[in-house]
Amino acid sequence: MIRSRNLATALTLLAGVVLTSGAYAQGQGNAGKTVISTPNAPEAIGPYSQGIRAGNMVFLAGQIAIDPKTKQLMKDASIEDQTRLVLENLKAVLEADGLTMDHVVSTTVFLKDLNEFGKMNEVYGEYFKSAPPARATVEVARLPRDVKVEIAAIAVRP
Repeated sequence: MIRSRNLATALTLLAGVVLTSGAYAQGQGNAGKTVISTPNAPEAIGPYSQGIRAGNMVFLAGQIAIDPKTKQLMKDASIEDQTRLVLENLKAVLEADGLTMDHVVSTTVFLKDLNEFGKMNEVYGEYFKSAPPARATVEVARLPRDVKVEIAAIAVRP
């Protein structure tokens, strides 16, 4: 049985571990995190960063099918073409921090239609050939700007 004093001590220690491992409490400022930004990926379309480095972890915002050169949305493109552009955009953010797709350890794929999973997965496999990252894939009711796919990622610096 855990006594209340021991529980309070354990919770205090756990809070300290969480705050020093890359999770930031509101009001902590930018201590320990670096914004990653590149013109080779679409500009953020809201109050977020293309990527954030915290320690040896790099957190990449979800990318959608926007061409960073023309700033045009590929809304009506095929799932394959959208997936390819999304992964190229993620690759560009990684490269801005000196990383490659091989450094990605986890992705989250958001699909408008899970019936297109196979087509998305075929293109996805072209980018992650050896030791592919862990992945979660979910179907969603709607994505920003009504695209078909959005992918977010987490990478680890060596």
